[in-house]
Amino acid sequence: MKQPEKTNVMRLLDQHKIEYKSHYYDNTGAVSGTEVAEVLGEDPDQVFKTLVTRSGSGVNYVFMVPVGRELNLKKAAKAVGEKSIEMIKSRELLPLTGYIHGGCSPIGMKKQFRTVADETALLFDTILFSAGKIGCQVELSPDNLRKIVPLEFCDICD
Repeated sequence: MKQPEKTNVMRLLDQHKIEYKSHYYDNTGAVSGTEVAEVLGEDPDQVFKTLVTRSGSGVNYVFMVPVGRELNLKKAAKAVGEKSIEMIKSRELLPLTGYIHGGCSPIGMKKQFRTVADETALLFDTILFSAGKIGCQVELSPDNLRKIVPLEFCDICD
């Protein structure tokens, strides 16, 4: 069987000599993050989705939350010292980050945005999130993720 191609996220992790594990899945069936966790046989609390937002002042922020939970916009705004936060429109995602919906990773965006992960990430030795392409996830420790992304941890979920 042919080895799946490395994504830009994996190449960046390799470049920074950051240890990670890659997970591939057939992307024809799994649509939601919880379905991806199920297909991979992973705890949905340990699999994170990457959400891109914009504040009322026009600043973009990235939030990482477990796939089975929702981002609390009030908590998110408070975490970054803003009055309000809203999700960006799906059509804005690709030009802003270089990623499509369902394949957005906090690593390797066109521009590095301030990134906040839900504090539950610290409960796990490793977390999984998109490797920048639908059908592919990377797994690494929150500390290793912090080596490549300016990452903070806060209570940002409902």
